[in-house]
Amino acid sequence: MNDERKEIAITIINEGEAHVIKTYLHQYRNLMVLLNNSICLENFGECGGQGRCATCMVKVFGLKANANKMERNEAASIGKAGLLQDGIRLSCQLLINEDLNGAVIEITEDVF
Repeated sequence: MNDERKEIAITIINEGEAHVIKTYLHQYRNLMVLLNNSICLENFGECGGQGRCATCMVKVFGLKANANKMERNEAASIGKAGLLQDGIRLSCQLLINEDLNGAVIEITEDVF
């Protein structure tokens, strides 16, 4: 199977309800764009994916390999919000790739 067409399934928990979103490698720039396109969250990702505003924070479970590494401004932005803890990530910094396949992403009001 062509890597570009490899299906990636992510479980999204929003307002207590779980939904499986299926996408493909590189179909979306990052998780924030996928979430905004699929769920239309208000005030989510205000800096447009620069990793600076921390308005796209999510709780994540089941990330694989390189998706566990924080890069760029992510750790600083989460730290400024006082939420630097396991499982809290900026969705704009999570690329849509195989490392997200099978992950569970929780969107909660108390995170952002």
